[in-house]
Amino acid sequence: MQLHEKIPNNVNLSQNRRLQRALEKWQPNYLKWWKEAGPEDFQEDQIYLRTAISVDSKGWANFDYVKMPDYKWGIFLAEPEADRRISCGDNYGQPAWQEVPGEFRNHLRRLIVTQGDTEPASVEQQRLLCKIAPSLYDCRNLFQVNVEEGRHLWAMVYLLHAHFGRDGREEAEELLERRSGDFDKPRILTTFNEPIDDWLSFFMFTMFTDRDGKYQLLALAESAFDPLSRTTRFMLTEEAHHMFVGETGVMRVVQRACELMKEDPNEDARALGGIDLDTVQRYVNFWYSSSLDLFGGEISSNAADFFGAGLKGRAWEGKKFDDHVALEQFYEVDVAENGHISKKEVPLRTAMNEVLRDQYVDDNQRGVDRWNKCIAENGIDYKITLPHKRFNRKMGIYQGRHFDTLGNPISEDEFNAKASQWLPTAEDRVYIKSLMKPVLEPGKIANWLAPPKRGINNQGFDFEYIRHA
Repeated sequence: MQLHEKIPNNVNLSQNRRLQRALEKWQPNYLKWWKEAGPEDFQEDQIYLRTAISVDSKGWANFDYVKMPDYKWGIFLAEPEADRRISCGDNYGQPAWQEVPGEFRNHLRRLIVTQGDTEPASVEQQRLLCKIAPSLYDCRNLFQVNVEEGRHLWAMVYLLHAHFGRDGREEAEELLERRSGDFDKPRILTTFNEPIDDWLSFFMFTMFTDRDGKYQLLALAESAFDPLSRTTRFMLTEEAHHMFVGETGVMRVVQRACELMKEDPNEDARALGGIDLDTVQRYVNFWYSSSLDLFGGEISSNAADFFGAGLKGRAWEGKKFDDHVALEQFYEVDVAENGHISKKEVPLRTAMNEVLRDQYVDDNQRGVDRWNKCIAENGIDYKITLPHKRFNRKMGIYQGRHFDTLGNPISEDEFNAKASQWLPTAEDRVYIKSLMKPVLEPGKIANWLAPPKRGINNQGFDFEYIRHA
């Protein structure tokens, strides 16, 4: 582990001087991007952060105070598996690739660039949230997510530099040139151009959009290209905290809403400065449906090609599936034709995006069930639900069609008439933003949010998670 090198790494970077020089040339541009597009302010403060000092179970979560610009961004790959074999597709069972096969070069580069583009995008989306953080605990969690997304960018850039020559170097530069929401140079995927200017949106993003990231990383962890597999396997250890921030963040909004409902004679959480459950539901509908689009088309020749080549698998390919070639199987997909929904069996390989999406849906439902348990324990008669996966879709076979939250086909006029019941309104957003006042004293928290049940790394909620310069 070369932890104290200019670029911390566990890939023996110093043994490849050409690659080391190229990445050291990229590093100042990265730090420039971080200062321009990363968290506004707090750069000179000491933040209680988790930093990887090795990739084993004892070292990947080392806690200490650090200034964010001094964070040990670098290149950490999971330890290699001896004699690792390709886990899926036409080359199933053959030795995993250590270099990029020429015939798959463009596909692999596209996958790596698309994944890499999401990492800085989310940092850019969230850069102003620190100025309106509801507690020091939450502000610290935001920064933890930000620095790890920055390190995930490093992970993808290493692959581009190490395995794709000049094309890879150019792609790495462009990853720093695009900006979330920029009219001329937006981020590649639509969801990563959505504004996140309030903490309810941040919690929803880390619940739903980072969970999409989890499943994309699980699919890439099955890749026949071993450096990509090892990279994403280590990224997954960090991704879990991001989803924890989202799921528990929404849970704390829900808990506080229930408390305020019980205090108000009309059970109106807004009347006492909270976020009502109907508004929570509308934000769920928006961010969940937006994140569903990130999986791509339900029926996709690209998905078939990626699986057949072994570039991507299914989540937990080896543990959950028996047939890893998937040439003779079919998958049932709902299609909308003539105003009706019908079942259609399609070749399994072409439905790999949908297989991954269905795994994602089930995972999200478990989180929603925990929110509803909290509501029930508070004696409130209300259930948060995930809208049907056909609702509000902007990509795939449901794009351009209209469905209610139960997945029933409706007209565009019907959808527009009920949109304010289903999706956040301008009034909702104005109200939520009015609550976003910073609370940055140890042990204090905004009125609209319940404190966490426990702090970070066995620390209390009133711990000094940020030491101001």
